Amino acid sequence: MAKRALLFPGQGSQYVGMAKDLYDNSVEAKEMIKTADDALGVPLSFIMFNGPETDLKQTEYTQPAIFVHSVVLASLLRRLDFEGAAGHSLGEYSALVACNAVQFYDAVKLVRFRGQAMQQAGTDFPGTMAAVIGLDRPALEEICAEASATGIVQCANFNSPGQIVLSGSVDGVLKAMELAKAAKARLVTQLPVSGAFHSPLMQSAKDKLEAKLDTVHFYDAKFPVYANVTAKPVTEKEEIKKNLFLQVTAPVLWEDTIRNMIADGFDEFVEVGPGRVLQGLVKRIDPSVATAGIDKYADIEKYL
Repeated sequence: MAKRALLFPGQGSQYVGMAKDLYDNSVEAKEMIKTADDALGVPLSFIMFNGPETDLKQTEYTQPAIFVHSVVLASLLRRLDFEGAAGHSLGEYSALVACNAVQFYDAVKLVRFRGQAMQQAGTDFPGTMAAVIGLDRPALEEICAEASATGIVQCANFNSPGQIVLSGSVDGVLKAMELAKAAKARLVTQLPVSGAFHSPLMQSAKDKLEAKLDTVHFYDAKFPVYANVTAKPVTEKEEIKKNLFLQVTAPVLWEDTIRNMIADGFDEFVEVGPGRVLQGLVKRIDPSVATAGIDKYADIEKYL
């Protein structure tokens, strides 16, 4: 019997038209999407369905858009058995809702607040991010240590073997990119982001989020959610809250998360939400496990 986990994508998976077919085909989806619009007091669904892409790419809209798309899908998939979940950065919030650790209405407001705080931190403390392919973790950690003399830089996402994202000040990241190229990385590319996510430059967002998290009611999760900051399963509500706080400036330990889930017996991973990014990462981490994705309404019908 397969042991199935749900995975939820993070920022970067958004696209214009996302969740429109869910809205059109399901009364439940329509109600949830309207609830999100009401909770936020902004026409989020209009931006999701129609763009423009420049608006959808703004962190304060990107994060709730991906969250809403993912959580609506998870809700429509209620009959799908699963025993655990994980989400990449923002996706951790989707995973927590799917595992009943926080209610949708509270979480969508929390996610938008997080997006706004991170966008503001990106304006106040400008930074950037870069993807590096073809160097291992120790090599890149050494490069970051050396580049830190020039500016803030750290590993932000350990996505899969040989695929790591750096984050920090523009000077720090550019220096690290230069060193990574010199170290014969296969690919080094700066990312089009509005801030240095998962780096110390997000400290102001982290401080704001701490106060906000205290106003939200969390519950013990029904199934374990593997946390980005520890790569370990959590169900206890206070620990869940602490991890969300730490996550803002800490690296996303995605490769470790997936390896730990596989070690715990998970052998089927279903990505729930826009895009296919996480399926690709899981395949690179361990090609032997089964992966699937649910993004569109047609995917739900196929699955159930």
